[in-house]
Amino acid sequence: MLIHITNANILTPDGWIPCGTISFCDGRITAITRECISTQNNNVIDAQGHYIIPGGIDIHVHGGGGHDFLECSEEAFRTAAATHLRHGTTAIYPTLAVASEQTYWQAIEIAERLMQEPRSIIMGLHLEGPYLNPSMAGGQMPQYICDPIPQQYEAILNATHCIKRWDAAPELAGGMEFGRYASSHGAVVAVAHTPADYNCIQQAYEAGYTHATHFYNAMTGVHKQREFKHEGTIESIYLMDGMSVELIADGIHVPPAILQLVHKIKGTERICLVTDAMACAGSDSDTVFDERVIIEDGVCKLADRSALAGSIATMDRLIRTMVLEANIPLADAVRMASETPARIMGIYDRKGSLAVGKDADIVMMDQLLTIQGVWSMGQRVEI
Repeated sequence: MLIHITNANILTPDGWIPCGTISFCDGRITAITRECISTQNNNVIDAQGHYIIPGGIDIHVHGGGGHDFLECSEEAFRTAAATHLRHGTTAIYPTLAVASEQTYWQAIEIAERLMQEPRSIIMGLHLEGPYLNPSMAGGQMPQYICDPIPQQYEAILNATHCIKRWDAAPELAGGMEFGRYASSHGAVVAVAHTPADYNCIQQAYEAGYTHATHFYNAMTGVHKQREFKHEGTIESIYLMDGMSVELIADGIHVPPAILQLVHKIKGTERICLVTDAMACAGSDSDTVFDERVIIEDGVCKLADRSALAGSIATMDRLIRTMVLEANIPLADAVRMASETPARIMGIYDRKGSLAVGKDADIVMMDQLLTIQGVWSMGQRVEI
């Protein structure tokens, strides 16, 4: 059935179309016009001047709705994905924190099956580790952290195509070899949980590490060793013009002033917004999958308060934080939630913007940036 949403402020790759109409049928966008149409027909939705924006793409998210993807059950995957869908995420890359290899294989089996379903919003898996620096472990489970194991990552990457992203600390023994191998097999490789300096980050970029995991978190900044100053991982990543970064834009993991700074230096084209959400995101539950973690001050923390350990944010909150607290233009905030991650993950041909022929992944937001409607490949989502 052909559906029209009219009287809408529509964000397109060419900018805003005020008082426009977007039409879609069979899951694809068929037209975007600069005219309003009559709302008398049943297939016409009056947007009442609200914003119509592309659905969010979350490339770093651990769970939601009371479930963590590490549970490795269909219920966990479906519930968490559906929870984030109601909050504006229309494409999702379930993230697995550091865990046993058996857990990875179980998750791969589930992801492969769910990815094949019609209109699935699950695009593939993201592995955050286990090849991380123990000194920057944060909330990761230390017993599984290790240096890259070629037999392990080669077996996984050769057995499945569902690993779309894999994070590691490049300074580890074998870290550069891992980056070259994983990137050559189609995975986006990101630096993560690392104190790497400029020379290491430069080598990592050349070895295939093109992205930075939760920028400003679990990495070093400029620091002193005795009387001398040294660049940290943060400054080193800034110097890699082609390296993209992701921000947990909840206003807590990265405060608003630094969100502004990153936007000013890296620009919209090199920043994507991620939730890094834990199981309790999008739910009334205060239960966290990891018993070492507590919820306090609107964020997940290790119980000893030594580090943050994930967020309870959803995609709509990220956009509100960027606009209302960091004073980023709405169009830029939306692009960082949709277009940039789509480009990073290689799916911009069908997702990440509102254009004729692309998937009808659409979010309606009011002037307060609260969600008024979500369509996933043309189907309206109960919110």
